Amino acid sequence: MASAAEGDVGTVAELAKVLRFGFEELSLNKLATSLGASEQALRLIISIFMGYPLAVFYRRYLFFKDTYLIHLFHTFTGLSIAYFNFGNQLYHSLLCIVLQFLILRLMGRTVTAVLTTYCFQMAYLLAGYYYTATGNYDIKWTMPHCVLTLKLIGLAVDYFDGGKDQNSLSSEQQKYAIRGVPSLLEVAGFSYFYGAFLVGPQFSMNHYMKLVQGQLTDTPGKIPNSTIPALRRLSLGLVYLVGYTVLSPHITEDYLLTEDYENHPFWFRCMYMLLWGKFVLNKYVTCWLVTEGVCILTGLGFNGFDERGKAQWDACANMKVWLFETTPRFTGTIASFNINTNAWVARYFFKRLKFLGNKELSQGLSLLFLALWHGLHSGYLVCFQMEFLIVIVERQAASLIQESPALSRLSSITVLQPFYYLVQQTIHWLFMGYSMTAFCLFTWDKWLKVYKSVYFIGHVFFLSLLFILPYVHKAMVPRKEKLKKMG
Repeated sequence: MASAAEGDVGTVAELAKVLRFGFEELSLNKLATSLGASEQALRLIISIFMGYPLAVFYRRYLFFKDTYLIHLFHTFTGLSIAYFNFGNQLYHSLLCIVLQFLILRLMGRTVTAVLTTYCFQMAYLLAGYYYTATGNYDIKWTMPHCVLTLKLIGLAVDYFDGGKDQNSLSSEQQKYAIRGVPSLLEVAGFSYFYGAFLVGPQFSMNHYMKLVQGQLTDTPGKIPNSTIPALRRLSLGLVYLVGYTVLSPHITEDYLLTEDYENHPFWFRCMYMLLWGKFVLNKYVTCWLVTEGVCILTGLGFNGFDERGKAQWDACANMKVWLFETTPRFTGTIASFNINTNAWVARYFFKRLKFLGNKELSQGLSLLFLALWHGLHSGYLVCFQMEFLIVIVERQAASLIQESPALSRLSSITVLQPFYYLVQQTIHWLFMGYSMTAFCLFTWDKWLKVYKSVYFIGHVFFLSLLFILPYVHKAMVPRKEKLKKMG
């Protein structure tokens, strides 16, 4: 009788568990639908904001505790976030972390270990893209995995540098080189840190170890005074979130594919592309600002003191918001957007190609790496190809204006500055939207349809300038200026 009763209790418990799980799923699904978002997007937002109570718990109970407890906390919370968002597919990240640890231990500080890491981690990520890709933007396990891929590659390179003579390293390499031998728990804590697991930012193992050792604080021996800086970034993120939530039903990339869009005048198509391009980036800005606030709250955002002795909290900043909103140049947007990923590519890829002896080739290969890192869709390649082209042309134009006496005088006329700024910003955001069209529509049939509707204006404009500007430079820059430059 007892065993039968126990069996009934077990059955009821299992049924309650199933019903509770079903209720949670239904509630999340209903809430997401009422907000006009997907359930996966809602899970992502919840997970990002969960970083704040976790950071408060860390500050209150763990900040100066034993490092192994902190690593365990980061590993457990990161795995929980992974399970909440992707279920059993969390094994992908777990597998790559364990294998990366084995690569470091078995291959040591060797070029073989670095090359194996690059090949394995990128191949695993690209295979994930291949088997999970659809024609739409889906939030799936590959999203945090692309962040993890860069983390683990950077870990291997820094571990390799740690075995070199310090004098043979640059000051930057010395800063990031790992002298000790990381344990599996340390690698797991570094990889699963809840403030950066899903959408970044990137940070080094050395910086992470300073966090768990209680060194990232503006008041040694005490919890960092980072609450106000963290809340500022959170508040700014919420402003972008509200703006995106309000406008997202009305400004969509799907409209670019409609007949209604095609039937509008050419100027309207261009202006819609401009406005959409400016707006679509806000979802990335929101996520990065909110997660930066989490990193600041934990102390990970601490970046020393400025010349006035004021604490800086921008070590994990992925956005320079003021520059992003005001710069009229593409290079300014690049410098203000996804900062830590761009810094990672510069540190672990671009500068490592110095042996090629060609800066443009190194930059082109770096952008190709970035495109593949984002995914296998042709739209990514087209977007980064446009970025490469635009940056080259922008540099040519800046050089021409600076070296031509006539254009230099014209550009310095104060009363015309607002007009110049308006023209630059219009060009800037029109072609930013043009580039983002391929990035967000993914497949060639979609982005090609939109590019045809605007007569490939971006490619025509910048390819024309690429060939014309050298001749204009030759005609407008005096020979003595050229000789001075050469000298």
